[in-house]
Amino acid sequence: MKTIFDKATRDELIQRIGTVNRNGSNQWGKMNVYQMLAHCIKWDEMTLSKKKYKQTFLGKLFGKMAIKEFVRDESPFRKNVPTVPGFKIKETDGDVEQLKTTWINLVKEYGQFEDRNLIHPFFGRMTKEQIGILAYKHTDHHLRQFGF
Repeated sequence: MKTIFDKATRDELIQRIGTVNRNGSNQWGKMNVYQMLAHCIKWDEMTLSKKKYKQTFLGKLFGKMAIKEFVRDESPFRKNVPTVPGFKIKETDGDVEQLKTTWINLVKEYGQFEDRNLIHPFFGRMTKEQIGILAYKHTDHHLRQFGF
């Protein structure tokens, strides 16, 4: 199973992020390229413990079951999977190249990842293995969303 903790997988994702451009159009969902980049940065900042979130009430009820579904096999995220409200980006325009650079640097940080007892806002506490698989699938999902 692919994981963001594997260097070859990270390098592939970084290469794909490098191809992102302002003119990409979404294959599904409501985000534009700028919003997707900002969303993915927020998500990786959470995963890398740069920003802390509390688990939602619904997450406490269903998160443990849901994470098992998301990481059980190689299948990609399905289209239009809902996101945590705090990860929705309202701004629609900005410096796409700067966001790409920021995102690439965050993806590189997974090479020195230390399990810091991440609490995902929906899934709750996750193992390092779950984090690696989910981080890969999340990044892949949004790159595929825009054809990158």
